[in-house]
Amino acid sequence: MMSSTPTGGDVNAQAPNGDSVLYDAAGSGNPDCIELLLQHGANPNIANLSLQLPIHCAAYKGHYLALRMLIPITTRRALRLSGQSPIHAAADGGHVRCMELLVDKGFDVNTALYFAVSNGDVTGTQLLLNAGAKTDMDPLQCLLVAVRAWWYKIVRILLASRADVNCYFTEVNDTVFPTALQYCLRDEMMMRLLLNNGYDAEKCFCCPHDSTWFFFLCVYSFNT
Repeated sequence: MMSSTPTGGDVNAQAPNGDSVLYDAAGSGNPDCIELLLQHGANPNIANLSLQLPIHCAAYKGHYLALRMLIPITTRRALRLSGQSPIHAAADGGHVRCMELLVDKGFDVNTALYFAVSNGDVTGTQLLLNAGAKTDMDPLQCLLVAVRAWWYKIVRILLASRADVNCYFTEVNDTVFPTALQYCLRDEMMMRLLLNNGYDAEKCFCCPHDSTWFFFLCVYSFNT
């Protein structure tokens, strides 16, 4: 004879990829579902195999109500171990309202700027800069990303926030060739924007290896 007593299920069960039940609920954005799971002991600090927490999922998908529920119960330790702030996820997903909430709750805005710039998100970029985000926290600096993508308005915003107009990508080579100019050799408007904001064009003719060859390479690139 089968028992009629319900045995229940593991509210913290995880899928093969590590996603918890609460993680999936955060992805759906249903506050009632999230509340039900929390009432039965769901742990918001269980990360999946990608070290993502439910709060990251809610932020990335733009579920504002779910995010607001998860913020006060997600521990700083869990976030630190994950290696990523939920504001990064909100910026990556392009959800300004979620970004505003996280900024208001005191989450660190630095390094999230890269995601907003990469998405061409003018509003998100301005929001993060207003909140104190630094423009030079990533190896591939945000100004270079914006110049290469022809995001004119974002370039202007970054320069107005004192981004280094003479920055270059040091991870690729050991020269000081100004990568920003390299990215806009065929774009007169972008080039003028950089030059008018203090670009040091003389650096184009400096190379520790072979200055003669580098000079002709720059002239050739500029004229083709």
